[in-house]
Amino acid sequence: MDDVRLDKYLWAVRIFKTRSDAADAIRNNRVLVGGSYCKPSREVKVGDVISVKKQPVTYQYKVLDLVSSRQGAKNVPQYCLNITPQEELDKLQVPRETIFVFRERGTGRPTKKERREIDALMDGMYYDDEE
Repeated sequence: MDDVRLDKYLWAVRIFKTRSDAADAIRNNRVLVGGSYCKPSREVKVGDVISVKKQPVTYQYKVLDLVSSRQGAKNVPQYCLNITPQEELDKLQVPRETIFVFRERGTGRPTKKERREIDALMDGMYYDDEE
């Protein structure tokens, strides 16, 4: 096997749950191969370094061998090596900031309007970094 499509490879080594998820991430510039953006149809070769942005971490993988069919979790280390720097992995341990919304005891669950306001606050905190 000489080469495999990028979206198929990312799906086969279990970086993404579905092939269409992998293709969407590639199209949305969350995947780089060798430091450059590419298309889902790009051919992956042994030795390529693939960077995958999954908030809040940018993972890096080195292609050890090519595979086109989905692999079991035990077999993945034969095909792909996780070379993500430790400082990126440390971002997973950062405690998440939470917004405590004060509600009087006995007022019940938030109304639909209050829920939208809470969601808007949370979206503003967690999704400002994406672009």
